[in-house]
Amino acid sequence: MSTPPPLDCRPACGACCIAPSISTPIPQPGGAAPRPKAAGEACPQLDAQRRCRLFGRPERPAVCRSLRPQAEMCGSSPAQAMAWLARLEAATAATRYADG
Repeated sequence: MSTPPPLDCRPACGACCIAPSISTPIPQPGGAAPRPKAAGEACPQLDAQRRCRLFGRPERPAVCRSLRPQAEMCGSSPAQAMAWLARLEAATAATRYADG
């Protein structure tokens, strides 16, 4: 069985930069102190076109670098991607707090 080719990010989506929490401090525009972001909060590095300003840069959080677009995750619209990622965030948050 062959591996499907990787997907490209959907233009103007940004779901993966909004739905999940990111515990790693994220550099803030304007030089403010880096800080994590809460689930549902837009990443401060998300630009007006919903593209990551840190894409390809070493200061991009590892969790962001490891997340790759997949048909199951992205669905057929930004709304479907947000819903899928929100469910994943809720499931992993429950596991994090149950283990902690």
